[in-house]
Amino acid sequence: MTKWANCLEEVISKKVEYSFFSSQKRLLSIILIVAFIFFILCVRFVFLQVVNAEFLQIKAVEQWVRTLPLTAKRGQITDANGNILAISYTSYDIFVRAKEIENPSEVALYLSVLLGQDFDSVYQKSINKLASEVLIKLQVNEAIALKIVQKDFAGIYVAENIYRHYPYGKTLCQVMGFLTSDSVGQSGVECYYEHILCGKDGKYLTQSDVKGITINDSLNYYVQAVDGLNVSLNIDVNIQIIVEKVIEQLVIDHNPKSVSVIIMEPATSEILALAISPSYDLNEVPRDDVASLLEMTKNLTVSNVYEPGSTFKILTLAAALSEGLTSLDEHFYCPGNRIVDGEKIKCWKTTGHGDQTLVEAVQNSCNCCFMDLALRLGTEKLYKYLELFGIGEISGIDISGESAGILLDEDSVKEVDLARIGFGQSVAVNQIQLLNAFCSVINGGTLNVPSILDSYFDDDKNVIYDNLNLAKNTTISSEVSDIMKYLLEMALSKTGEMTFVDGFKIGGKTGTAQKYGENGKIVEGKYVSSFFGYLNDDGTPKYAILLCVDEPSSGIYYGSLVAKPYAKIIFEQIIEYKNIKKADESVSVENISVPIFLGLSLSQAVVELEKLKINYEVDGEGERIVSQFPMAGKVISKSATILIKTN
Repeated sequence: MTKWANCLEEVISKKVEYSFFSSQKRLLSIILIVAFIFFILCVRFVFLQVVNAEFLQIKAVEQWVRTLPLTAKRGQITDANGNILAISYTSYDIFVRAKEIENPSEVALYLSVLLGQDFDSVYQKSINKLASEVLIKLQVNEAIALKIVQKDFAGIYVAENIYRHYPYGKTLCQVMGFLTSDSVGQSGVECYYEHILCGKDGKYLTQSDVKGITINDSLNYYVQAVDGLNVSLNIDVNIQIIVEKVIEQLVIDHNPKSVSVIIMEPATSEILALAISPSYDLNEVPRDDVASLLEMTKNLTVSNVYEPGSTFKILTLAAALSEGLTSLDEHFYCPGNRIVDGEKIKCWKTTGHGDQTLVEAVQNSCNCCFMDLALRLGTEKLYKYLELFGIGEISGIDISGESAGILLDEDSVKEVDLARIGFGQSVAVNQIQLLNAFCSVINGGTLNVPSILDSYFDDDKNVIYDNLNLAKNTTISSEVSDIMKYLLEMALSKTGEMTFVDGFKIGGKTGTAQKYGENGKIVEGKYVSSFFGYLNDDGTPKYAILLCVDEPSSGIYYGSLVAKPYAKIIFEQIIEYKNIKKADESVSVENISVPIFLGLSLSQAVVELEKLKINYEVDGEGERIVSQFPMAGKVISKSATILIKTN
């Protein structure tokens, strides 16, 4: 016993050393390697079966099924009266699967004749076994699709698709926008409300073998498409057509670079019409010339900014009245210019308007008066009101690509800048933004979010969403708003009578703004002529219009001569369409034959014009009349404007 105990103690106490190549260490290494491999395989197994399972299942299905798309029906677009502006028809796309075609020549001949396609092109597609499905033709009508189905050729497949049609052609083209060839909204309402209109596509799946040939008596899967919702706009297509016809005549008469007209509901800022020239036919989109297409589809009323000129005086005046810095009885003296920060800033009438009341200064659109008002306000107060009016920020309208405009940094504004801002220079706005601000001036002081959309609904007329016409803030008081309406109505009819349109109370303001080149300097002979106006219907402002003419090239550029006459026609036709009753049946505007002013001195011509109570514009700083528009002898309304040019 003692002997065995000694031996065991000797073995335990003895330090045994194994070399790296000993059998024990080799066995341990192999065990660890095998365990590591099994661990990696287990991790990979979990990844494939759990983490990546859904993706692999989809890939597997793609290998043993063939898919034909089922396009969702795109929602209709209607105007405020329910007139359809855009509608989708079911059409059919024709595909071939070369692997299933038994006689390519026969199939190619049949399809090429029936579909009006080139035989060689169809034949090459019919023998292309490298592709799963090949498209032969898009948007085939139901009658032709039915013939193909009844022919029952192996390898020919018919899939439903949607064709977009615009019943009014080019009407509202920049508002509506257009679709890509894959029926995706590219611009306008079609793009902005793509998520509402598009719906969700479905699909038709068939099982096939490894060669892509359909397996007979196999399972077929049908995933139904979900149709898009219908969209109703605030647009009245009848007013839109009126506007577009007037624009066509304006383009003929003055050949401008572009024309744009917006009609807005003052109380809610809903867009009732929005027209831009040049335009294009929505059913024949000019896709071949991309540059031209982008230019014609751009909505200039939000994307472009411009110096508004005299129409901007409305905001300066509203701010000054709100601050109690002027009144209807105040007098202003205009010598033809003001010296501000050592710079001479001219009034448009360089000989000056002399002494005038505030009402007369507004009627005369006197720059000196509005420079005085801006300087009285000071930078801080004027900028406070510009912010309230939404100048320098996007309006929030549901049109893509809106520009915020350009407003000088408040800290860098000098007195001379402030004076110029007062009459619409040194500030740039977009047209929607400006008209929306004007609407707040005449609607009692509420600045709204302007909107194209009224609501969207399903095919059963269930309203899913109704636009609530959100108010952003208050700009001026209702009392100041009433004064502004009085001044604007007096400005458009200097006698205070309802003579702009016989028997109707209409307020407004014209504007003529010079354009600047890339070097920041004024470009000679290039102007933006504009007019803002609204109909006062029994105390309620209706149909606010902003009409802008960019670079008229007829030789006449004043807003009173280029923009105002066409706005008058629009008002007249809206009044007739809406059957609005006169505010005063007794008003009748007299027509006169234009006198001869050629050769007269400026003072003689002005005396004659004042005696006849005719609106007039003076172009030039000379003392002798060298031309006039209209020409002598032409019969015009006494509410029209005459242009006299001096040497």
